[in-house]
Amino acid sequence: MSKTLAEIAKFLDAEFIGDPKIVIKGISGIKEAKDGDITFVANPKYNHLVKETNASAIIASKDFSAVTQKPVIRIDNPSLAFSKVVSLIFPIEIKHPQGIHPQAAISKSAKLGKNVAVGACAVLEDNVEVGDNTVIYGGSYIANDATIGKDCLIYPNVSIRERVKIGNRVIINNGTVIGSDGFGYVTVDGVHRRIPQVGTVVVEDDVEIGANVAVDRARFDKTIIGKGTKIDNLVHIAHNVIIGENSLIIAQTGISGSSTIGKNVILAGQSGVVGHVTIGDNVVVGAQSGVTKSVDANTTVSGYPAKPHDIAKRINACMQRLPRLFKTISKLEKKIEELEERLKNK
Repeated sequence: MSKTLAEIAKFLDAEFIGDPKIVIKGISGIKEAKDGDITFVANPKYNHLVKETNASAIIASKDFSAVTQKPVIRIDNPSLAFSKVVSLIFPIEIKHPQGIHPQAAISKSAKLGKNVAVGACAVLEDNVEVGDNTVIYGGSYIANDATIGKDCLIYPNVSIRERVKIGNRVIINNGTVIGSDGFGYVTVDGVHRRIPQVGTVVVEDDVEIGANVAVDRARFDKTIIGKGTKIDNLVHIAHNVIIGENSLIIAQTGISGSSTIGKNVILAGQSGVVGHVTIGDNVVVGAQSGVTKSVDANTTVSGYPAKPHDIAKRINACMQRLPRLFKTISKLEKKIEELEERLKNK
C-alpha cells in the first residue's frame, strides 16, 4: 500500500523535511533499502550510513544532525515510528479462530466469557475460566481451575497448568508451558526424591511470552511475571521467581529458583541468574552473563561472574592481551636465565 511522505508524516504526527509528494512503496533496513523504500536511524553511530542508503526517505530522531539530501521525518522514537509505518504500508490481517470448534474438548464446569474462540483439539478442564474475547488456538491444554483473562491470545500447543492465573491482554506463543513443576528434589540415601510443588503461577496483564518458554510453578506460593513484561523464546523461569513490571527477558535466559527481578530490568540473551538473589530496578545484564550475587538498582553488569560493565570490559581487554604477555614473560625468563648463568660464571 503506497503512501506519500506527507501522509506518513501526518499518520505519525511528526515534522518532516523534503518533498511531501514522494511516494513510499516499501520499508527496509538502512543498508538494504532501495528507491521507493523508507528506512530509519535510531542510533547515532549509524548516521554515517545515511550517505550510502538508497532509501527514498528516512525516519530519524528530532536531534538527527547527519548531512543528507534525503527527506527526513523527525520524531522522538524513530524505532517505534518505523514499526507503525510497517503496519501502515503492509497491514497484516491475521484471521484468528472464531467460535468454539466442534472438536474442542471443554468441561461442562468451564466458564467462557463473551466472544471466546477455542480451536480444534484444545482441551479445557474442570472449572477453567476464560475472559471475554480471548482466543485459544487448537492443541492447547488448559488444566483444571486455571483462569485466563480478557483479550488474551493463546497460540497452538500451549499448556497452562492447574490453578495458574493469566491476566488480561496476555499473549502466549506456541509450545510454551506455564505452571510446570518446579525442579525440586531432596537426596536421601543417594536417591533423589521429589519435593511436591503445590504453588502456582501468576501472569499479570499485558505480558507477552515467546515460544517454548517454561515458567515453573512455585513450591508453596506464587511464581510471578509482572505487568507488561516481555519474554523471548526459549526462556526458563524457575519456581518462586518474581519478575517485576515492564522487564525484558531475552532468548535462552535462565532464572533459578526464588530469585527476584526488579522493574524495567533487561536480561540479555543467554544470561543466567543463580537462585535466591535480587536484581534491582532498571538493571541491564549483558548477553551470556552469569549473575552469581545480588545486583544493585540502576546498574549494568556483564561477564562471568557478572561485574559492573566497565570493570568487565577492562578484564576482557587484559584477557585479549594474554598471548602477547605470555610471549613477553617467556622472553624475560630466558633473559633472567642468561643473567643467572653469567653470574655463576663470574
